[in-house]
This record gives sequence, C-alpha cells and structure tokens, in this order.
Amino acid sequence: MARFNVIMTAPRLAPAAVAVLEQAGCAIHYTGPYPSGAVLGELAARVRADAILSRQGQVNAVAIAGSPLLRIVARHGVGVDEVDLVAARAHGVIVTNAPGSNTRAVAEHSMAAMLALAKGLKPFGLAVAAGEWRAAGASGRDIAGLRLGLLGFGAIARAVAALARPFGISVAAFTRGPIEAADGVPRADSLLELAAASDVLSVHCPLTPETRGCVGAAVLAAMPTGGFVINTARGGIVDEDALLAALNSGHIAGAALDVFATEPPPPDHPLLTHPRVLATPHVSGVTPDSLTAMGVMAAECIAAALTGGTIPPERIVVPAC
Repeated sequence: MARFNVIMTAPRLAPAAVAVLEQAGCAIHYTGPYPSGAVLGELAARVRADAILSRQGQVNAVAIAGSPLLRIVARHGVGVDEVDLVAARAHGVIVTNAPGSNTRAVAEHSMAAMLALAKGLKPFGLAVAAGEWRAAGASGRDIAGLRLGLLGFGAIARAVAALARPFGISVAAFTRGPIEAADGVPRADSLLELAAASDVLSVHCPLTPETRGCVGAAVLAAMPTGGFVINTARGGIVDEDALLAALNSGHIAGAALDVFATEPPPPDHPLLTHPRVLATPHVSGVTPDSLTAMGVMAAECIAAALTGGTIPPERIVVPAC
C-alpha cells in the first residue's frame, strides 16, 4: 500500500519520473489538463495529498489549503508564477522547480520561430493555400545581419545567443543582473534601448510584478518598423492588446507566441488566427528529453521531501519552515 499521495496536474508523467515516485512509496493521482484551483483543492482533500507535482494550471491558495498533509509543490519546469508562493509559505509548504531541464528545447524553439518569422513561412503558406503563387513583392528576410535583442539573460537566453551567432546574427540583451564579459553579449541600459536596436525581440525573463506587461506599446513602438517579437517565457510579459495593434498597423511584421496571458487562451483570441502570428500551445520546452528531465527532477524533490532526503538547494524556491 502506498505511503504517500501525489497529485499530478496533467494526464501523464514520464515513466522515469513515475518510477522515482513509486520507489519512494507514492501513489499518483492524475488530473485532466489545466485543472482549476477548486478541482485541485477538492482532490487534495479527498486523497489527503502529501505533494503536488505541478505541470499545468494554477496551484492557488485553495489547492494548497486542500490537504493538511501537503508538504511540497514541485514544479514540472522552471517558472513558478503558477504557484501561490505566499500561500505556500503560510502553510509551510516547500516549493521547488527544475532549473535547466528544458533549456535546450526552449532555445531551439525560439531559434526556429525566429527563422520562420524572418522567412515569412506562415504568410507564404497561407498565400499558397489561398491559390497565390509568388505575388509581386513576395520576399523573406536575410538571417545574417539580423539584430537579436534578448529580454533576460538566464540559461535559456544564453543558449539562444549561442544558437544565433553561427547564423551571423548579432546579439544584445537587457537584464537586471550583470552579463559576464565571457558571454560576449553587450548589455543595453534599458528595455527601450534594447528594443530600438533589435530587429527581433525575444523574451526570456520570469513573470514578476516588474515584468508584467513590460513589452507594451512604448517598447513595440521603439522597435524598427518590420521587427519581430518572440515570447517563449510567460504570456503576461507581453501586452497582447498592444502587440495586436502593432501587428495590425504593420509596424511589427510578425510574432511567435508560445505563451499567453490566459492559458489556454479563449478560442476567439485575435492573436490565435492572426495571419502574421505563429501561435503554439506552450510547448517550447516539451520534447521527450525535456519532459523526462522535468518530471524526474520534480519527482526527486518530492521523494526527498517525503522520505527525509535532501533536496538540491538550487531547486528550492520556497524552503521548509
């Protein structure tokens, strides 16, 4: 009989992660995609959950308060904005994440999006499907010589920079922290300065009160006409209304959005069907290797928390009281 009960906020978990939990004596209770806080709270109370492995949806105060036995919320990924950290601290619940688990996957997705935007793959595909063939003036952009601006300069942004350089793309960044000389990336003094010097603005910072909506009308207007925006971080960082207006005016030539302010976004969201937007369902970090890494790292944290082991300190976001 299982000693512990773990809620997995998604319908599946990598087999290697399942093995880690089962070896620690855990029974896993799966949910549907993006369960609400109320659903999680009810399930946590019913199964007397010891842990929540958070992949999809919000783990809010209701979910955290659902079970008096809850000891840990382990994120299946890096971002923790979907977890109510204040509620976790109030209830003495540990919160962990999985740093580095999907770095390469997100960087590759960002690079693929940049190439697709510059070469006009979506608008050309739509035109061909509509019966057009090499309309007058049809042209993609040269990749070599593009100026890439990175908002944030953590592990993913560094990986994007490394992928971009062999294409002849110049790279700059804006971040609150320092940039080491060895990285070879100039640091802009402000986001507006970065935007003004970027043909492509790619978002790689966490969602915080300071970054929410920071890519807004002023930043988009500062970009050169015909620029591109890529967001594989968190939807709330980009002001979606301002982006739509900039796309419709033609000032911004295209955008690639893997994340949205509300997930899943409503089906009538205008950016989902915009002819110059590449929309993907928050899957930039979802590959077989990254899913295994994220799941195993989260499972290891849960197993350690429940069995008296040691959680690697770099994974701890909210420590035990």
